[in-house]
Amino acid sequence: MSFEEDDRVVLNDEHSEFDGETGTVTQTMESMFGDVTYTVSFEDGQETGVPEDDLEAADDDGEDEDEDEE
Repeated sequence: MSFEEDDRVVLNDEHSEFDGETGTVTQTMESMFGDVTYTVSFEDGQETGVPEDDLEAADDDGEDEDEDEE
């Protein structure tokens, strides 16, 4: 599955300080070999050069938004 800018994703990389966190794709980059890597922005920073295999689509069910509407 490929991702586009503004997609919400979960990072799965045990070597990253953002492992398991949900972020937003801010940039996609394609190498001359056709491999796509991503820059993902998190609340406390960003991770660059993330391969597609380390990302999964986030379950965006609006939980955070619903809490503010009470």
